[in-house]
Formats: sequence, structure tokens, C-alpha cells
Amino acid sequence: MTEKKNKKIDENQKENTKENKKEKNMEEQVTKGKNDNSKIEALEKELEKKEKELAECQDKMLRLAAELDNFKKRVEREKLEHIKFALEEFAKELLPFLDNLERAIAMAKETKDMEKMIEGIELTLSGYFKTLERFGLKTFVAEGQRFDPNYHEALSVEENPDVEDNIVLKEFLRGYTLHDKVIRPALVVVSKKNQKDGGQDETNA
Repeated sequence: MTEKKNKKIDENQKENTKENKKEKNMEEQVTKGKNDNSKIEALEKELEKKEKELAECQDKMLRLAAELDNFKKRVEREKLEHIKFALEEFAKELLPFLDNLERAIAMAKETKDMEKMIEGIELTLSGYFKTLERFGLKTFVAEGQRFDPNYHEALSVEENPDVEDNIVLKEFLRGYTLHDKVIRPALVVVSKKNQKDGGQDETNA
């Protein structure tokens, strides 16, 4: 009798232990679920934060792109205005020389004095060149210089035993530089020694 009683007690204890384990497992699962939910909530908040930061970055990029585009347009507009202003100033500087040429021609027609007309034109031309130099446009000497393809364009070659090779003998058209950059080379005739004379000299030697 006692043995049966003890056996029953053992069975009850085992059953209670099983129930306790089930309850404990359930509690652990609930706790784990709560932890998982917390992690998910934390990740969602982090994702929301990153999305907000991304949106802010995209907005900044769009604003910067718009500012850059406006800056480029402003620079281009100012550049065009500067060019127009420079051309206006240049044109104003040239007007007095046109007036002087017209006066010189009118005077020559009235007096028939060619010398005075030539003198007036020379003075006008001299002032014209000085004005051009103020704007960076200059002419350069070609005759007597060694031929340089950067500054000279050879129209022809002329034999000359008294001058060494590749020396500019004549200038047909002036060359010009703008701020030290050649905008038109001088059209010239270049020297070349007489080959026959050179050959005779070598034979006599």
C-alpha cells in the first residue's frame, strides 16, 4: 500500500516537473519573442533614420546641383557682358581715328594738297597703332630677322650670296600679336644662298 502511494507521488512529481518545464519553455519563448520584437523595432527605427538621412543628402545634392548650374550661367553671362563691354570700349577708342581720316580726305578734296593729306593719314595711323597697343595688339619687325615659322609665312625664296640662309629679306604684309600670341604671321621673302657660287667657292678652295 505504501509502495503504491509512493509510486503515485513520484508520478505526480514527474508530471509537475513536466508542467514546470512547459511553463518555463513558454516563458522563454515569450521572452525571446519580446526580445525579437525589440530588435525588429530597433532595426525599423534605424532604417527610418537612415532613410531620412538619405533623403536629406539627396535634397542637399539637388540644391548643390542647382546652385552650380546657376553659378555656371552667371559666369557665362558675366563673361559675355565683359566681352561686350570690352568691344564697346575698343570701338569708342577707334572712332576718333575714323573722324580724322574723314577730315583728312575732306581737306585734301578742298585744297588738293596731297602732302597734307598724307601727313594727316600718317598721324592718324600712328595714333591708331598706339591705341591698338593699349589693347594688347602689336606688330613685330620681320625684315632682317631669322625666319621663324611661328612668326613668319614665306611667300617665296630669293637667292642672295651676301646674306646667309633663312633671313627675311622683305616683308609684304605685317604680322601681329595679341597679348603675345601670334594672330597673323608676317608674309615675307626668305633668303637663300646661290648654290652655283657656293659650289665654285668649294672647287676653288
